[in-house]
Amino acid sequence: MGKPKSSSSSSWSALFGLGCFSSSHADRSSDGSGSGSGSKNAAKVASSSRPPAPAPLPSPEDLSLSLAGSDVLAFTVEELRVATRDFSMSNFVGEGGFGPVYKGRVDERVRPGLRQPQAVAVKLLDLEGSQGHKEWLAEVIFLGQLRHPHLVKLIGYCYQDEHRLLVYEFMARGSLEKHLFKKYSASLPWPTRLKIAIGAAKGLAFLHEAAKPVIYRDFKTSNILLDSDYTAKLSDFGLAKAGPGEDETHVSTRVMGTKGYAAPEYIMTGHLTTKSDVYSFGVVLLELLTGRKALDKNRPPREQSLVEWARPCLRDSRRLERVMDRRLLNGQHPTPTRAAQKAAGIAHQCLSVSPKSRPQMSAVVEALESLLALDDAVVEPFVYTAPPENR
Repeated sequence: MGKPKSSSSSSWSALFGLGCFSSSHADRSSDGSGSGSGSKNAAKVASSSRPPAPAPLPSPEDLSLSLAGSDVLAFTVEELRVATRDFSMSNFVGEGGFGPVYKGRVDERVRPGLRQPQAVAVKLLDLEGSQGHKEWLAEVIFLGQLRHPHLVKLIGYCYQDEHRLLVYEFMARGSLEKHLFKKYSASLPWPTRLKIAIGAAKGLAFLHEAAKPVIYRDFKTSNILLDSDYTAKLSDFGLAKAGPGEDETHVSTRVMGTKGYAAPEYIMTGHLTTKSDVYSFGVVLLELLTGRKALDKNRPPREQSLVEWARPCLRDSRRLERVMDRRLLNGQHPTPTRAAQKAAGIAHQCLSVSPKSRPQMSAVVEALESLLALDDAVVEPFVYTAPPENR
């Protein structure tokens, strides 16, 4: 499944020690009573009640050193102006919470001696947008260290004065969201939807099983980008978090992400695990099966939440047809009934209320790949058995 590029640091926290990025883990708790007494303990309690001082921003030199050997390029603003024809509106691709995105080309005009010219997407941080330097740094660090066929490749970045830009490989077909939900987009046939689901699942499995595990935290259709062959790649790592340590069960964090995709236990407690990503994957798989958005305020009240509306039908073959995307049932190449049933079963397990009942992403990949050559022959339903706890 691929391995992350080697790094001299032993943990993500060592890399994020550059500053402006902190991770609060579950084991940071105490009963508050203290085991001793005296002025030292009083001083500790008093100091802990004060808000922490903001971490210093890393210098461009510090960031460059942390990415040594990663093949990620440091660009200047002027170089990226050349690459995008001065951020021409004719090159404008779209805009998200991070800021506007432009298509460009990196070649010898931009960087003399560059051997492999290529089309790129240049993302600018909107200083007044919903994301900031912390999210920008997370993207640079995670995508600068990780390489996998189903993660979008970070070509470079710009860290100059107040400017924060990211340079990615250009994904010709845009986001899965556009293909599923845009009014005038051609419908995706079942084999293409299955290919996309498998690719995205492989990307998540790689993150979860990396030497330094990563929780993606914002898995949704708009963050799944497609190349010209509909190969799916995960993008936008601004909300990604380092996974829990060896002696921890979860990461405690402020609840962030996109409504409709976040796991219920994460919303309730702020406890984040890889199983939170599995739930989000279940939502996206449900979107692929139904052609409906995770949350749609334009539908009748009972149908606005996709999970609440569709989940009761996923284990019943007769009811499943009611929620399936009509374009999959009536198209030129209708979805094999058994494949749809098994995919629905996988989605149902990913959407389990209990995180322990959700499968590992590696098991999801294996189950989805078994559908590739499936016709209407009888198949066994997907059943995930959680491994026994070692504790």
